[in-house]
Amino acid sequence: MAYQNTNGCISDSIEILDPKPLAVVASGVVHPPIVASFNDRIRPLLDCIDKLRHLNIMQEDAIILATDEIAGHGKASIISKCLPEIVRKINDRLAVNLAELNRLPQHLTSVAEALTAFMRILSSSKDSLKKILLSGEFDEYPDDKEMHSAARIVEILNQYSNELHSKNFEKADEFLMEEIMVLQETKGIGLPNFLPRAVFLNVLQRKVKEIAASPEDFVGKLWNYLERVVIIVLMYHCENYPQLQSSTRRAAQNLIAKKKNESVDWVREIIGMEKLTDYTCNPDYLTTYSKFMAQQHTFMEIMNDHGKYSMINLEGVGEIDVGHLRKHLDVVQQAFDLKMRMMAYWKIVLMRLVDSMALHIMFSIRNMINKEMENEIIQDLMAPHGGGIERMLDESPLVAEKRNRLKKSVKLLKESKEVVANIMDRISLYDDHESD
Repeated sequence: MAYQNTNGCISDSIEILDPKPLAVVASGVVHPPIVASFNDRIRPLLDCIDKLRHLNIMQEDAIILATDEIAGHGKASIISKCLPEIVRKINDRLAVNLAELNRLPQHLTSVAEALTAFMRILSSSKDSLKKILLSGEFDEYPDDKEMHSAARIVEILNQYSNELHSKNFEKADEFLMEEIMVLQETKGIGLPNFLPRAVFLNVLQRKVKEIAASPEDFVGKLWNYLERVVIIVLMYHCENYPQLQSSTRRAAQNLIAKKKNESVDWVREIIGMEKLTDYTCNPDYLTTYSKFMAQQHTFMEIMNDHGKYSMINLEGVGEIDVGHLRKHLDVVQQAFDLKMRMMAYWKIVLMRLVDSMALHIMFSIRNMINKEMENEIIQDLMAPHGGGIERMLDESPLVAEKRNRLKKSVKLLKESKEVVANIMDRISLYDDHESD
């Protein structure tokens, strides 16, 4: 800011009188500028204040200001108009820096403080995970769809269900051939036209074996997704204590690996149970089986009458050519019965695999958050490689540097605010003196 002096020359300073100046230097003394190199964002603002601070102090009790010959009014009025805006900008920046300083983690000085902070981190992390994974809330991550976990889990579950239902589709020209082969290989001495349970179990085990890999793939995919979510949440709540992050991440990864293995073991158990026993109390089985068997009469008419058209549209199967089955008339009726039983029961099996999987996953997530996560993180932190709770007493260099920088900035802004306020007071006194 340039000002015109009494000799008509442009000068960068104004001569003022102040027997007790505040942050204002006396004539002949040069102080370092207020503006520091570590904060370029406020350099222009404080540069102006710096010029105002370096004013020459005179012995007379007056502020000497020249009249602007061009504008026709005094510099005091110009300065008084500029200073409120400068004060506003200083206040805005001061508020921002103070807020940022207050958001920094507390500098821990004792184990008790560190333990309190650590338990607060665990509690807030658990609350966030409950909201995201159990309640389906995503207000903490509104724009990150990856963190909308309820919807993502349902998507993965639907993909699993679709994959299960897409398997076991046989070719049209192979209709009933598997059942016929099983019936022929399990022939024994016994009553004719009787379907042994072993035959049904044999076909069931073949079908279950074909889809056995899908549930394991599903739990692997789901727990991989859950691992990403859990680590994101934990790292967010530990961001102010970087010394905790490696231990917390390692504990989360170990816990997820355990949960994944538990789910794989559980899947193998239910697959084994499905192979072992053919049972359901679902009334839909008999309803569906009866509906399918109502088509047997039409099917057998085509089998017995070679002159009839061999195409038939069977519910649950579609339109197929059954002409190739006429050479197996001795077992084709049993094969048809076996097929309809299996189709009706297989719907129950697939429904059971999907429903029980959903229940298992949600139960596992709940136990992980409520019972296991906290213990896993504490054990890892207290292990020899974890460093213990005392690690939190060592403030991160980045946090320490940021805290120091903000403190300096706040101090500088407060000093500048006082300087400007002091100058405004002097100008106000000068205006009052002139008006008198």
